[in-house]
Amino acid sequence: MSRSTSSDVRRTAIADLPLNAVGGFVMLFASLALMIGSGWFAFSNLGAPAPWRHLLGVFGFIAAWIWLRGLVVLQPNQSLVCLLFGSYVGTQHAPGFWWVNPFNSKKKVSRRLETLESGPLKVNDAVGNPVDIGAVIVWRVEDAAKATLEVADYQSYVKAQSETALRRLASSHPYDRVELEDALLQGSAPRGVDEDLSARLSLRDGGDAISANLLEELRSRMETIGIAVIEARISHLAYASEIASSMLRKQAAGAVVAARRLVVKGAVSIVENALAELDQKGVGATLGAEKRAAMIANLLVVLVSDREAAPVINTGSMQ
Repeated sequence: MSRSTSSDVRRTAIADLPLNAVGGFVMLFASLALMIGSGWFAFSNLGAPAPWRHLLGVFGFIAAWIWLRGLVVLQPNQSLVCLLFGSYVGTQHAPGFWWVNPFNSKKKVSRRLETLESGPLKVNDAVGNPVDIGAVIVWRVEDAAKATLEVADYQSYVKAQSETALRRLASSHPYDRVELEDALLQGSAPRGVDEDLSARLSLRDGGDAISANLLEELRSRMETIGIAVIEARISHLAYASEIASSMLRKQAAGAVVAARRLVVKGAVSIVENALAELDQKGVGATLGAEKRAAMIANLLVVLVSDREAAPVINTGSMQ
């Protein structure tokens, strides 16, 4: 029975309650009036004996000083969380000059927008390649009571959870889709990597979708402590320094292969069109199989070569 009770206590969430604050100017004037009245009474010649007058005057000064301790000034986008002898009593959100119970322990919490630069962090992506990734996160305190009482230091919590969410995002997606395709073809992809490439976003090409995933992950982690995440964007993304040069050469080689493949495809199409036009004009029928094959080879060499062609003209044999 005691175990269930303690578990319920640990799971109890802090609910934001309005604080019954009084206008500060009213209590300021009341405190000053009590001080003046106590001083006048202590040194006046009323009927009470002098020791009693002095004692009541001192009590009046102490009461006025205690009242003054309850005065507090709140700026726009600032909240005041109050506890009375360890129990949460409420939060004041409205800016202005207020008076609260002087025996309350008070803590001011800013609800202004704050920017956190997380990273760059070194993480292994979904394929296992080390990458450096960083993000810029815009957040604010939405529930001051939860942010103050649910965690010891909400700013440290936001920083730690942001790094955790960023690491999880980077480890769930490949840096580049080409890397994932190569890993799946070679059978070197880590266990758990989905083979459905259409559902896999890459960190480099994911764009807004990757940022949306990061934002959703952060909001799910911060909601329980009253933190609202406004925006999250990837600010830095690159291969780790130890493999950066190798990956750049690999990307350059892949780009060259893709370009040559496109050139060959275009050259084959041009040759096909040229042969079709020759056949339509009746010229192709006069060519033998060997001459036709030689013409195709010469056309492909001219079209695919990365240098200008140097034609050789056959003028016949000299006698």
